[in-house]
Amino acid sequence: MHEIKQISSLQNALVKKFLLLQEKSRERKREEKFVLEGRKELQLAIKAGYHMETVLFYEGLISIDELNSLFKGGAPKPERITVSKEVFQKLAYRDSTGGIVAIGHCMKHDLESLVLNKKKPLILVAEAPEKPGNIGALLRTADAAKLDAVI
Repeated sequence: MHEIKQISSLQNALVKKFLLLQEKSRERKREEKFVLEGRKELQLAIKAGYHMETVLFYEGLISIDELNSLFKGGAPKPERITVSKEVFQKLAYRDSTGGIVAIGHCMKHDLESLVLNKKKPLILVAEAPEKPGNIGALLRTADAAKLDAVI
């Protein structure tokens, strides 16, 4: 098992990289990476087959054993780094992250690979949503309404 690194400085290069990815969509697109916050979100990303590069966690909210338990089965374990409370507060937007923020690799999705199991599927198409938060609201609504796909 790899040794768990620790970061306590806001000036750390990885912290700066994380903040850059978090703040700049152009950087996320260029590196083909995404940033996520939260245990549930990490579990969903792993379940969907996304490769997580780095997971930063605050041990005041989640232990390394709890974090490792999220990577059950054959899911590859990313680099796991514990951060100080100060660093975690800088990285996390929400209060309910469960002590986890992470960087993952984007997957390519195209219409040809979309598999729909119904003869007449119900699909939500969102064209140029103004704010990232609007996408989250659309996804939650689509899930609650049991839509077949969101494009």
